[in-house]
Amino acid sequence: MKRWVIVFVAAGLFGCQGEQVEKPVDVDLENKQHKESYALGLNLSEQLKQQNFNVDRDIFIQGFKDGLSGEVALMTSDDAVKVLIEKQQADQASQQVEQNKAAEENKKAGEAFLAENKGKEGVVTTESGLQYKVITNGTGPKPQKTDTITFHYKGTLIDGTVFDSSYDRGEPLTLPLGQLIPGWVEAVQMMAVGSKWELFIPHFLGYGARPAGKIGPNSALVFELELVEIKK
Repeated sequence: MKRWVIVFVAAGLFGCQGEQVEKPVDVDLENKQHKESYALGLNLSEQLKQQNFNVDRDIFIQGFKDGLSGEVALMTSDDAVKVLIEKQQADQASQQVEQNKAAEENKKAGEAFLAENKGKEGVVTTESGLQYKVITNGTGPKPQKTDTITFHYKGTLIDGTVFDSSYDRGEPLTLPLGQLIPGWVEAVQMMAVGSKWELFIPHFLGYGARPAGKIGPNSALVFELELVEIKK
């Protein structure tokens, strides 16, 4: 289970409940206890916001105070954990519904994009569904799946959004070919060192249904790929 945090949050973080305005607490960051306490509160409040809690600030603070005081609380620790687990499960179910919807929309958009793209000049479609276009053909050897390769690349979504680029970082990447996505594994074995191709990869040859950073589930992807070297 994800670690749930109960935190004390400075006045105003969640907005005022009613008209009452609390007096700010004097914090002396030269005082070790003050500094550590403030850092803990700030850090945990960020975690709380990230966990999508709809907090009633006053009730939240009361629960926090009851926990610190050691007095009888309105629920046991086990009951509190049960409540938070139920919330986590509800959040996960909601996220899964949203992800499934996005996956279906991305799948349809990718299929439409690739269907149109396959008819464009210079685009070759393989039996697997991979599409590629040769920009430059190199004259070096072709790698095998077991080789480690050095390459430059730029990856974009079908709307042109760049999600990663070794060109922007100013240096190529070196990785075992067999560890790359299936569309790359297939394409790179057809490329001679020195080649530069554009790849159009259906979702099932890319990251599939799992999101990856800016890449949504079932996303078709476009790559500019330059094979620099086969490492020996």
